[in-house]
Amino acid sequence: MSAPSRFDRGHTDDLMSFLTASPSPYHAVANAAERLEKAGFRQVAETDAWDGSTGGKYVLRGGAIIAWYVPEGAAAHTPFRIVGAHTDSPNLRVKPLPDSGAHGWRQVAVEIYGGPLMNSWLDRDLGLAGRLTLRDGSTRLVNVDRPLLRVPQLAIHLDRSVSSEGLKLDKQRHLQPIWGLGNDVRDGDLIAFLEEETGIGAGEVTGWDLMVHSVEPPAYLGRDRELVAGPRMDNLLSVHAGAAALAAVAAADSGLPYIPVLAAFDHEENGSQSDTGADGPLLGSVLERSVFARGGSYEDRARAFAGTVCLSSDTGHAIHPNYAERHDPTHHPRVNRGPILKVNVNNRYATDGSGRAVFAAACEKADVPFQHFVSNNSMPCGTTIGPITAARHGIRTVDIGVAILSMHSARELCGADDPHLLANALVAFLEG
Repeated sequence: MSAPSRFDRGHTDDLMSFLTASPSPYHAVANAAERLEKAGFRQVAETDAWDGSTGGKYVLRGGAIIAWYVPEGAAAHTPFRIVGAHTDSPNLRVKPLPDSGAHGWRQVAVEIYGGPLMNSWLDRDLGLAGRLTLRDGSTRLVNVDRPLLRVPQLAIHLDRSVSSEGLKLDKQRHLQPIWGLGNDVRDGDLIAFLEEETGIGAGEVTGWDLMVHSVEPPAYLGRDRELVAGPRMDNLLSVHAGAAALAAVAAADSGLPYIPVLAAFDHEENGSQSDTGADGPLLGSVLERSVFARGGSYEDRARAFAGTVCLSSDTGHAIHPNYAERHDPTHHPRVNRGPILKVNVNNRYATDGSGRAVFAAACEKADVPFQHFVSNNSMPCGTTIGPITAARHGIRTVDIGVAILSMHSARELCGADDPHLLANALVAFLEG
């Protein structure tokens, strides 16, 4: 088996392009699929009968993608090596009746998705993107990637208490963006605008899944350009790294001992309970059908799952120089020091000692350093798709990721070297 080439800063450049082109989960999976198509993968429909042929395949469902590569000679009971991630990010999403306004301002009614840092959405130039559903049931991606909306902050002259008491935002009243002027708010205006933007006939759109995004592009930051600032790193950074690693491993294959998989789910930010979330049946269905398509039995399925390992890759918290007391005093992940291994003994993360050994072996093989993350005991710990995947499928799962600052902000910050260090570690893991 020839070794895949190592990723470098060129990977980070490509990540920045991926972030820009992926303002919604639907765009993210379409872009991941495009990269996999170039690597020889082909889409299979869930409604079709599957065969047991070798090569790369993927399934798209909404904002989720499951992709896998069957090497030559793979047995029905061959275990999987899975990179798990999620495609969604906290943001503002358009309501079913979007047209609103007051006092001569035209506004778009939005709902809070996930747990965003709400202040980070103020006074930014915002675009609008997502998925439109037409009368015939087909869908169309839409991306108005120019300044279209803005959530204006109240001037300090009208709220002097903000200096002494801090900014207080009401989710219902204070985060509705403006997008124009006019006293006559007409139902259907926003969707009619998007139909015109995308060349869809008037009245053809009957459903939508739309969200706002900052139109400011990602950028290198710092004296030596050692940092990257950009949107949706949580968790498109991992989706991008996983797709790149899967494509590289597939291209180098001449006898992989495992079936490498990328599983990028939607709806992690609000609990994963959907048909495209990690708590849904999608991953299990795809893995089982892959086993059965290769002539396997339920026994083969059980054997394959028993030998499977999943790396749940999601961003984590780098030590914050202004709030160091919020971190565990002995675990201080730093940017550009390699991916982090996340541990929580209360199973908010799925990592245990045997999982740590798997990840350590992959990092050693890839010559990639790694760090440890645990939460301060005095603060609640976040969670990921890791525990959900482990519990739902009985798969050994390890939680890892890249350390960032400003998680859940409209614009986050990571080290410029960490994305390609993660991708190299994922290649070694998928190779086994």
